Amino acid sequence: MVRNPLTPLERERGRHLGRLLREARGNRPMPEIAAAAGVSAETLRKIETGRAPTPAFATIAALAAVLGLSLDALATSVAAVTEPTGAPVGAPVDTAADIDRAA
Repeated sequence: MVRNPLTPLERERGRHLGRLLREARGNRPMPEIAAAAGVSAETLRKIETGRAPTPAFATIAALAAVLGLSLDALATSVAAVTEPTGAPVGAPVDTAADIDRAA
């Protein structure tokens, strides 16, 4: 099965998701959060940097649970991204605190 290339919008949404997860992780070590979620630190690194823009639902659900994030709020925030910004990873976006308040 051949996978269609991701659109710029899909890539931007992946970067946005990564920024949200990175911010929610805060100063906690990446290997600690990854292990608690049952994923590798490299998988978490790829998601946070946008190199894995379409991670599996189970992966995001596990990370959200470990980070105390609402899946509904994450989905709403990511779906709200409508145009690729070209902003570098780490540019200001909705914060994890904003997501928690929206839940």
